[in-house]
Amino acid sequence: MSLDQTTVSNILLAMGGLGLFLYGMKLMGDGLELAAGSRLRKMLEKLTTNRYLGALVGLVVTGIIQSSTAVSVMVVGFVNAEIMTLSQAIGVIMGANIGTTVTSILLSFKISTYAPIAIFIGAFMVVLCKKNNHKYVGQIIAGFGILFFGMSTMSGGLEPLADSPFFKNILTSVSNPFIGILVGVIFAAAIQSSSASVGVLQALGAVGALSLPNAVYIIYGLNIGACSTAVISSIGATKAARRTAMAHVIFNTLGTMLFTIITLLTPFISWVQQCTDYVPLQISIVHIVFNVLCTVLFLPMSNLLTKLACIIIPGEDKTKEACRLKYIDSRLLQTPPIAVAQVTKEIERMGNLAKKNFAMSMESLLKKDSALIEEVEENEEVIDYLNQEITTYLVKINGLNLEDSDRVMIGSYYHVVSDMERIGDHCENICELAAMEIAKGESFSKTALNEIAEMQKLVSSIIENSLFMFSTRNYDKKMIKVVSNTEQEIDNCTSLYKENHIERLSNGECDATVGTLFMELLTNLERIADHSTNIAFSMYPNQKVPEKAQLPENTNA
Repeated sequence: MSLDQTTVSNILLAMGGLGLFLYGMKLMGDGLELAAGSRLRKMLEKLTTNRYLGALVGLVVTGIIQSSTAVSVMVVGFVNAEIMTLSQAIGVIMGANIGTTVTSILLSFKISTYAPIAIFIGAFMVVLCKKNNHKYVGQIIAGFGILFFGMSTMSGGLEPLADSPFFKNILTSVSNPFIGILVGVIFAAAIQSSSASVGVLQALGAVGALSLPNAVYIIYGLNIGACSTAVISSIGATKAARRTAMAHVIFNTLGTMLFTIITLLTPFISWVQQCTDYVPLQISIVHIVFNVLCTVLFLPMSNLLTKLACIIIPGEDKTKEACRLKYIDSRLLQTPPIAVAQVTKEIERMGNLAKKNFAMSMESLLKKDSALIEEVEENEEVIDYLNQEITTYLVKINGLNLEDSDRVMIGSYYHVVSDMERIGDHCENICELAAMEIAKGESFSKTALNEIAEMQKLVSSIIENSLFMFSTRNYDKKMIKVVSNTEQEIDNCTSLYKENHIERLSNGECDATVGTLFMELLTNLERIADHSTNIAFSMYPNQKVPEKAQLPENTNA
């Protein structure tokens, strides 16, 4: 069948409108996500094992970022990072299916006339506003306008096609349940968004090219096709993450089967048509009823979905090596506020590991325990691994659109990770001293042991307080003063104990070999305190850091 120039122009116009529609939806969703920022993080941090709360969180988050596909991929990343269970994930995904209906509700309103005004206002805000938060609001407004302008353009290109016999034959064929569902699956998988796919159907309905009987089965298929992105993202992930994607497919497939039967055996289409004559609104109603009813029916049975997913993907993951990331996952980069929250948790994990290494290294020295030395060395490998991987992840995050406060925080994290890695290096140095002490069969004098105990107490305190300041990120003048005073006290004790030790060596109270170990130990303890102070003050860039805490990069004693 040959196409005349007018038909080709209309097809190109419709394609351009679809492009604007998709871009507008992406722009608006990204703006909403960035504007929500910390609120989005707090919402997900409050997630519990309660499946109903999980569904509510999924609904709200999807309503914010305007993409159930993005939420599904994010949830797969959470499960892969072992910060969300499969049962939690299923609840969130079900809620996300309801949240995705928000877009169809917006598109059912006849407000395309005001789209150019929204684009004008939003664009000026993005260009003229200096604060990022104001730019994000402009991005939301501009995206909203482009979305409706794209839909109007798409409708304009599709309207002449409505009278085409060829086009009518295609639309008639999709009234067959199997063909309609297949078309929906393929279409949603191609553009990777059920919301956008429903929007295209609404555009066709608005110009009279598509009626509800032709659209209803496509709508059901769209929900299955939207799972494709999550399924693809789960490839190479843990079995729990793959089961999450599989549970999403099972849920939407069962829902499609249920509603296909309902549509065939009941006057469901007639009931919807009695609510309104406006086809885009009819399509929105079907989309809403499908997702709400499926969630209400299947949410109480989420445990059965979990078991079914485990049957389809059986077995357990092999035991993972210690050198692995626990909280961060590349899939989370699609949602910058969440990526920032998760990399913070990974850095806290690294800090706690460094703190644990300090305690064990000192114990190995004082108790001459070679087993602890081996454990410290194993942990040090993990710390070095985390330093490299977290830094790489921070570079990726820094290339994303972030809130101003998040960008400042990410900038400080580079230094925090480096300081934590240096603490780990000094703990390893202490273990080397312990190994030398054990090999030579030497022991510190009673006076030296008392001084070491006092230094250990002070350094443990400054590590604990610094990590607390990092994890809470709550400006506290009293805590800053405590850390500064402790750091100064450690410096004073280091100088005093070195003088005392030189005097003991002069009096013959200590062996020269032990004396060398003692002096090197004091140096390492002082450097650990300095790096800890850097961590504490890294969260407060406007505060003056004590000069002693400013260290050159190469400080490994």
